Amino acid sequence: MSSAITDISQTAPNTAPVNQLNPRQRLEGLLQQALPSVGSTLAQAQSNQAPGRTDLEEPLQRVNEVMNNYGVQFEMSEPPGERLITRLVDIESGDVIRQIPPEEVLRMAEKIMEMTQAARGDLVNLQA
Repeated sequence: MSSAITDISQTAPNTAPVNQLNPRQRLEGLLQQALPSVGSTLAQAQSNQAPGRTDLEEPLQRVNEVMNNYGVQFEMSEPPGERLITRLVDIESGDVIRQIPPEEVLRMAEKIMEMTQAARGDLVNLQA
């Protein structure tokens, strides 16, 4: 009997056997198989414009249908005026396994925006 987990070892010859992978490595292998790569036709077709929430809802729902069998799901949040944030969440515990972009990147972007606005304010004051 074949499953998505055992198929990883057949499609990725340079990786360790499935029973030697930790759960995160198995999950990443499944995601690499299920999601389009950066160079794929889908990614190339959409590269001219960033996908919005509505563009991602159907693919996210399909991925969640598969990933629910493994105890994880993807969630999207998009506060108004903010960046799209995607989280991979453990269904049982509610723990965030991975977030894209990470919290650190969001904090850095916020600090850069604050510094940019402060610098603009200083320029305005100099010109007055």
